[in-house]
Amino acid sequence: MRAPILGAILCLALVQTPAEAAGKEVRLAYVEWADAVVATDILKQVLEEKGYQVKTIPLAAAAMWQAVATGDADASVAAWLPITQAAYYEKLKNRLELIGPNVTGAKIGWAVPASSPLNSIEDLKTKAADVDGKVIGIDPGAGLMKSSEAAIKAYGLPVKLVDGSDATMTSALKDAVRRKKDIVVTAWTPHWMFARYELKYLADPKKVFGDDESVNTLARKGLKDDMPEVYTILTKFKLTVKDEEAVMAENEEKGADHKANAAKWIKQNRPTVDSWLK
Repeated sequence: MRAPILGAILCLALVQTPAEAAGKEVRLAYVEWADAVVATDILKQVLEEKGYQVKTIPLAAAAMWQAVATGDADASVAAWLPITQAAYYEKLKNRLELIGPNVTGAKIGWAVPASSPLNSIEDLKTKAADVDGKVIGIDPGAGLMKSSEAAIKAYGLPVKLVDGSDATMTSALKDAVRRKKDIVVTAWTPHWMFARYELKYLADPKKVFGDDESVNTLARKGLKDDMPEVYTILTKFKLTVKDEEAVMAENEEKGADHKANAAKWIKQNRPTVDSWLK
């Protein structure tokens, strides 16, 4: 009888030992865009609940994909497809795993104040002077900027695409709204600016910016075998556009603590978080 009892004791011991998380580090790569910060903050804290040490690594978009492909990062929840970051996916798809969407109903394009007489990208052919002949952009390596360059060419627009960052773009937008001046900015949903300002996307009849996008989760090759618990959580991790935009707007408040705002969201959405951890 001792063998079955001993076996039962060993099984119980295995169940009661610390989870696979003990002493393990998870490296999450992301781009410092407002939506990616929110998603990465939330995922980081959820994984820390399970006992993992989580390191977040801010990178440019191309470097983020490369980090996952080389194994320098374990995962990312900031991959925009099928249009925005398609070039990175085509280049690296055999060296990483695309788990799938964590946010659906995303969108990219150009946005203007809701009061703007501009309604279509084509309007800029004759009304470029109304926006000083400029489209205010973000970091030059972003997929959205490549699509914007393609739009200028496809529509034959007499405008200049201005490089910058998320921060410089939203600062220019804030100033234009304050001065009740028209402006065209590179835009994407989810983004806090749609919660803060009355904006509209310019119609894109040539579909240069595609239809709806999704924000996707990437994992390095082998993660499923090395860290099955982490991998399972990544497959279940989902947010809504509304969720992200609400937290993003809070993060933009003066004196905001983005980590505390992520923790508040987790507390307020406990059933959702628990479903990721089952």
